[in-house]
Amino acid sequence: MTPVLQSYVGGRWFGRTVAATLASAINGRPVAATHAETIDFGEALEHARKVGLPALLALDFQQRAERLKALARYLAEHKETMYAVSAHTGATRTDGWVDIEGGTGTLFAYAGVGSNELPSGHLVHEGPVLPLVHINAFNFPVWGLLEKFAPSFLAGMPCIAKPATATSYLTEVCVRLMLDSGLVPDGALQLVIGGTGDLLDRLEESDAGTFT
Repeated sequence: MTPVLQSYVGGRWFGRTVAATLASAINGRPVAATHAETIDFGEALEHARKVGLPALLALDFQQRAERLKALARYLAEHKETMYAVSAHTGATRTDGWVDIEGGTGTLFAYAGVGSNELPSGHLVHEGPVLPLVHINAFNFPVWGLLEKFAPSFLAGMPCIAKPATATSYLTEVCVRLMLDSGLVPDGALQLVIGGTGDLLDRLEESDAGTFT
């Protein structure tokens, strides 16, 4: 039976009904399926703002950096779980290394920035606010998530992640590991499998959107 991928929204995993089947790039057989249940994006944003944000701001820059470092170590210890799934995306071991260990390396890098360059408080004086756009050139199911999660986490901003559907089964494995680690506060990371519905329409000017 093809497993149904689940979204993680509002502090819970949900999704049981098959929507679209995702095939292995190796043999064309079904790997997983997206779920048909509709996501309440209003709930997702409220959970991020009212639960995730306070939980992150309860930690200072140094504490969040330590969490990132510990999370990188945890994912490195469980990397073979991700490698086994990565093969279905058509990735070789070397391709998977760039994605998986490149992703954990990004966590280590931002942990280093936090530990070495940021204070033990909550504020950094940087001058006037500048609009930034963070768009990357290629999709990696693990690295694509972690390279955006790391700076957001360090800055104290909760994340709602939407991976590319075709390889979202690998991202789901990564998110489950991250949450199982106990290092990610409630509401700091949510996962969307499938379409984004009206999510973008609900964003405010204080929110940030990053794309691969």
